[in-house]
Amino acid sequence: MADDSTWRLLIPAPLRQLPADLVAVIALVLATVMVVVTPVLDETPLRVVLGLPFVLFLPGYALIAALFPEAGDSPTDQPADDATLEGDDDSERDTEDSERDGIDGIERVALSFGLSIAVVPLIGLVLNFTPFGIRLLPVLVSVAGVTLALTAVAAHRRRALPPDERFRVPYRAWLQTTRQEFTSPDSRLDGVLNILLVVSILLAVSSVAYAVAVPKQGEAFTESYLLTEQENGTLVADNYPTEYTVGEPRPIIVGIGNQEHRDVEYSLVVELQDVRVQNNSSTVLAEEELRRLRTNVAAGETWHHELNVTPSMQGERLRLAFLVYMGDPPAEPTVENAYRETHLWVNVSAPE
Repeated sequence: MADDSTWRLLIPAPLRQLPADLVAVIALVLATVMVVVTPVLDETPLRVVLGLPFVLFLPGYALIAALFPEAGDSPTDQPADDATLEGDDDSERDTEDSERDGIDGIERVALSFGLSIAVVPLIGLVLNFTPFGIRLLPVLVSVAGVTLALTAVAAHRRRALPPDERFRVPYRAWLQTTRQEFTSPDSRLDGVLNILLVVSILLAVSSVAYAVAVPKQGEAFTESYLLTEQENGTLVADNYPTEYTVGEPRPIIVGIGNQEHRDVEYSLVVELQDVRVQNNSSTVLAEEELRRLRTNVAAGETWHHELNVTPSMQGERLRLAFLVYMGDPPAEPTVENAYRETHLWVNVSAPE
């Protein structure tokens, strides 16, 4: 015991006197910041496990602790006083107000969730008008700073109150009640129901944690599209070149978006085709391959590339096809066997 007391004396007095719930808030905030900024830990489920209460609970709890440092009783815990009830209304209201200076634990938990949902978006709104913007690091530092500042205010306000009026989390009462429920239940049925309740809660929490930490992947797909560049440099899906001259290049931008949830190596084949369309079917009469490219696109990324299309086949209403394949293209690339396909109908005239 002496060694333990000596060790506690090494901690600064303000920290040593902090209430246990505020110490837990500070510890969770610091742990969340450490996990998010550490390169290895930021890819583990700890980021989700700590991040959810960091955003959805801790800021609101710190704010409630700062606003209501007093202890409060649940209305069901207040004994009814027959003498008071028979007295005048003013006396009754004064007695109730003196007993309900603070809020109870259940109210604190409920308000903590609600206020967190209000406080965090306000922090994001303020950041949006600063040079930092709404990015991970500024949001992390701001939410952590606000939570720690509110915790400091809460600790100061509690310390200013008499000890018997300060809010305290009744850990010992909870532990004693829990121990009695399992070791000395009123009946065997109550004991079985208590065990089933604990198992149900553990299963529910585990299911939610797994669903958040390992989200179900959405649909996997690849986007393929064409763009043109305006005079101001903006890329738009409009004003495509449709009139070409043999031997004269015209630029067009090809885009490939990878939503396959993995890195993919794509092949792009550009062909100019003379197509006859009859009875809802098309037949390629002649074709020429203009370009062939390969590119690796990371998961969730988009690849843009400017191509200079230089046709050598003359004709009207020719199909300029951009064929996208995953991996190597087949020996004879066609619109039918392409993984993704985009095309334009163009006219190619002879040079003057």
